[in-house]
Amino acid sequence: MVSIETKYMGLELRSPLIVGSSGLTNSLKNIEEFAHRGAGAVVLKSLFEEQIQLEISHTASHDIPGNYYPEAEDYISNYSRQHHLNEYLELIRKAKQKVDIPIIASINCISADEWTAFARKIEEAGADALELNVFILPSDSGHDGEENEQLYFNILDEVKKEVKIPIALKVSYYFSGLAKMMVKLSWAGAKSIVLFNRFYSPDINIDTMKVVSSHVFSTPDEIALPLRWVAMLSDRVYCDICASTGVHDGSGLIKQLLAGAKAVQIASTLYKEGFGQIDVINLELKRWMEKHGFDKIADFNGRMSLKKSDNPAAYERVQFMKHFAGID
Repeated sequence: MVSIETKYMGLELRSPLIVGSSGLTNSLKNIEEFAHRGAGAVVLKSLFEEQIQLEISHTASHDIPGNYYPEAEDYISNYSRQHHLNEYLELIRKAKQKVDIPIIASINCISADEWTAFARKIEEAGADALELNVFILPSDSGHDGEENEQLYFNILDEVKKEVKIPIALKVSYYFSGLAKMMVKLSWAGAKSIVLFNRFYSPDINIDTMKVVSSHVFSTPDEIALPLRWVAMLSDRVYCDICASTGVHDGSGLIKQLLAGAKAVQIASTLYKEGFGQIDVINLELKRWMEKHGFDKIADFNGRMSLKKSDNPAAYERVQFMKHFAGID
C-alpha cells in the first residue's frame, strides 16, 4: 500500500492536498466533510485586516448617539473588534474539537499595524499554523519597490513576536526580483511560502458602466505560472513551498509535487466539482504512485525541480522559439 502522508511546516498531513482559504472553509460542517474525505489540512477563510477596521468604524458611526460621552466610542469600537474576532476564534476551537487534521488560520493583511495582536489569540484558540495572505499592489508611484517589499518583512517580524506556531506567507508574483525575495523571506523565518495568491480581477460592464468582478474561479491552464516558480524555488528557499492556483485534478497535484511543492491548495475545483473531488484527487495520486512504483511522496517529491530536472532550461526559457519561430 502506498502512503500519501507528508509533512508541511512540521505538521503531519494525511495527504498533501489542502483546502485553501475560501468561503467554503468558513463553515464547521464543511470542515468536517473535508476531513472525512481525506484533506490533509484546511485553511480557514481569511480574516481581513480592512474588514475588522471597517466593522469598527461602521459601528462607531451608526450606533453612537450624539450625547454619548467620549469613552463610549472606544468601548463600542473595542466590542465590535472583539465580537468579530470571537466568531473566528470560536470556529477554530470547534474545528479542533471535531476534526483531527491541522487547522490553519488565515489573515489577509496589508500592514504591520495593531491587527498583529490578533495572531496571539488565534494561536491560543488552537490553530496549528497561520497563513498570512500578503499583497501590496505596486500602484502607488510615490513608493519604490524596496518600500513595498519591506512591508512583507515588517508584517512577518511583528507576527513572529506574537506567536510560536508556524507562519506561511501567501504571496503574489509582483516582485522585481521574485527569486531573491522568496529566499530572503525564508531567511526571515517564514515556514512556508504559498505560490501564488489569487486576486480580485476587475472587469467593466459596458451596459451599466460599473466595475464588476471576473474570473472568480481558476482554470487548469493557470497552473503554468505557479508550476514554473515552484520548480525554480523549491531547491533554493529555506522553508517549504506550497502550490496554489490551477490545480483541479490529480494530474495537477502530481505535477506540483514533482516540481517540489510539499503541499498543494485547492478551492475552485471544489466549487465546480463538489467536495468529492478530494477523494478523486487523492485516489488519482495513489494510483499514479502505484503505477510508477513509489511507496511514499518523498520518493518523487522534487524530482522535476529546476535543480534535479534533466532539462532545467525549460523552466527558465521565456520565448516560444519552437512554436513561433519554426524551430524543431
